[in-house]
Amino acid sequence: MGGDGHTVLVVDDDDSLRMLCRVNLELEGYRVLEAPTVELAQELLRDDSVDVVLLDVHVGSGDGFKVLGEIGGERVALFTGSYEVDEQRAAEVDAVLRKPFTLTDLSETVGRLAAGESRLR
Repeated sequence: MGGDGHTVLVVDDDDSLRMLCRVNLELEGYRVLEAPTVELAQELLRDDSVDVVLLDVHVGSGDGFKVLGEIGGERVALFTGSYEVDEQRAAEVDAVLRKPFTLTDLSETVGRLAAGESRLR
């Protein structure tokens, strides 16, 4: 699957995780934006065209779920490592990527979401 010019926003306070996602997704042809805070994510969503959002449940001291209210037509994959996503929260997103995830999981999930597919976990 190629990026075909789709834009992915990675929202996570972990610098190394954002870099890992950015490098690998850019190699696949995606344009990648990064946000280490909920506030920056909200700003980027207002100011830029984004196709897929990779959203951490906990972004520093912020709540990743707050960003969901800012998201319009973008497909959302939720990152989670220590937080159980309940049924209601899982229904609000298109995919869940449990940390640690493989690069294959990342690539396949973003590829499905960029292609307009969802609800595949």
